[in-house]
Amino acid sequence: MPTHYLYLIASVIAEAVGYSALNAAAQFTKFWPSVLVIAGFGGSFYFLTLALKYMPLGITYALASGLGIIVVALAGVVVFGQRLDLAAAIGLALIIAGIVVINALSDFAVH
Repeated sequence: MPTHYLYLIASVIAEAVGYSALNAAAQFTKFWPSVLVIAGFGGSFYFLTLALKYMPLGITYALASGLGIIVVALAGVVVFGQRLDLAAAIGLALIIAGIVVINALSDFAVH
């Protein structure tokens, strides 16, 4: 797997940690979850900048955002016991389809 995709995946994982901790931080009233929020988003931006060395901004942001939405939604289901309705599942499937189209068919994905 190319290095820039590993950076992108690391960014998405760090972002998911940040968002999941944001739920647990209770409006920054709990110390350690608040630290995880800051570390998660800081790590996400760091790895995103590394991916941007190899990928154009628009595509990188689209992929990171789409993957982030999916990972955070799955974390909500697995960690916090949240449920997805049919409309949410269809929306997530469309995001996945968009990511596949960008990576499989676009010449713009990597420069």
